[in-house]
Amino acid sequence: MGQLSVPVSGEDHIEGSPNAPMTLVEYGDFECPYCGDAYSVIKAVQESMGDELRFVYRHFPLIRLHPHALHAAEISEAAGAIDRFWEMHDILFENQKALADDDLLVDASAIGLSDSAVQQAFAGRFADHIKRDFRGGVRSGVNGTPCLFVNGQRFDGPRDVEAIVAALEATASGRFGLDG
Repeated sequence: MGQLSVPVSGEDHIEGSPNAPMTLVEYGDFECPYCGDAYSVIKAVQESMGDELRFVYRHFPLIRLHPHALHAAEISEAAGAIDRFWEMHDILFENQKALADDDLLVDASAIGLSDSAVQQAFAGRFADHIKRDFRGGVRSGVNGTPCLFVNGQRFDGPRDVEAIVAALEATASGRFGLDG
């Protein structure tokens, strides 16, 4: 069982109350089909947990397997620069089969990103942030996506709503990994 080596901070993309008692961190890749499957599960977990959960998304683009993953991460960061990260996050996962640069340009325009902002993103403006997320994932033992951490503990259980909610509640009460 691995631990999250980089604590959640203001540098992260956080959805939900920053002071929520439970935290779910995902190291993800916008082009990864398994992350695409996990997207709807995580949305349902968020719905189930309400104000008790903060969700953190960190980039872990597997660029050798997913040729559009890096530009998708970059465009999400450009959206974050205008406080629209979560909107772009959702668009990318909901349109996961359309991540070519032309598609990303359409998505960027739809949320108000200028062509200049997109070009700066693709030129590496957010490379340090994405690399920092990736390196933090490696230090935490991430070797594929999606990789979830519930309250700082790596979660390798079933990726369904009930199992993730149970793990969040168990770690919050100190029972993670124990029966009962």
